[in-house]
Amino acid sequence: LPAEVAYPVDILEDSPEGHQAAAQAYYDSLRERAPTAAEIFPLPTGEQVKLETSSLCFCTVYRDEPQHKILVLVSPQDTKTVVAVYLKESWWSTEDVLRTSDPTRKGLMKVRSFGERIVLFILNVIIFGKLERSLDDEDMFFLPHPAKEQAKILWRDGAAIGFYSTKMKGSLCGNGTNACYQLPVFDTVFVRKKCRRQGLGTAMLQDFCDTFQEEEALGVSCPISPTMYQVLRQFLLACPAHRGRLWEVEPPGAWGQRANIWLKVYLQEARLPEGSIAQPGCTGEDMSRPRQTLQDDRLVQCDHGESHKVEQWCVIPWPSSLFCDLLAFV
Repeated sequence: LPAEVAYPVDILEDSPEGHQAAAQAYYDSLRERAPTAAEIFPLPTGEQVKLETSSLCFCTVYRDEPQHKILVLVSPQDTKTVVAVYLKESWWSTEDVLRTSDPTRKGLMKVRSFGERIVLFILNVIIFGKLERSLDDEDMFFLPHPAKEQAKILWRDGAAIGFYSTKMKGSLCGNGTNACYQLPVFDTVFVRKKCRRQGLGTAMLQDFCDTFQEEEALGVSCPISPTMYQVLRQFLLACPAHRGRLWEVEPPGAWGQRANIWLKVYLQEARLPEGSIAQPGCTGEDMSRPRQTLQDDRLVQCDHGESHKVEQWCVIPWPSSLFCDLLAFV
């Protein structure tokens, strides 16, 4: 694409219904065409994919509003891999959907427009959920965010490279319940593989804490993986003012459903012999294997999907006075 061409996030109107109607009309037109008249979509890899209904499907954009869908093109070799999205009466590769021609899009920016919701969906469901997720017995599919989920996208060098979402204080914990979150909760987060090991996980935590400066207590969705604890440890060592604010929480986050993260980090390290070395795979922000767990009616990603290299660190004896201070948090 020419450099001056705007990308979908820059030009999509805030009209999910209108967009879906256009996508449905296009899909219906393909069904009426003769097989020999199939168009070709060229992938960045050089592969060419036929635009025919057998290679197309509609994906639900929002978990709580299944009527809103987008039309996607899948790879003939792997029907679970989305290679392009139909937007503004044109096909765009998934990488181009994540790009922007707006120079003001940089850093962490709140998701506001329909176009940004599409970018969040692509990062969440397609990039993380299908392409960059480690598949093992503990992993589960990552569901789309609700339509009004509070989230921020991380923009750098003209492209979206990550996101984090927040459960807002006072928002419902899930469908079928009247319980509401009693504090803001750092819920899902992801950074693309190519951008990991650059301290972006701790940067997102800092942004989360700064966003809710007036709140005395902030949550991080339970359970927290060992690698995420290392990110939190690094963050809290560098920012002691937040040690009494961050809590591992289960919905809705009442006092009986909270555990102080700084205290848990201390107790975890106190169980290691003095002078021992932490396991190499759990240093710094080594979060290359995002995980998630089913909680209520939602999936919670527990790792932050990016890494920051730290050579190694030693467990240092903690003074008893610090332990007493930590106990005061619970």
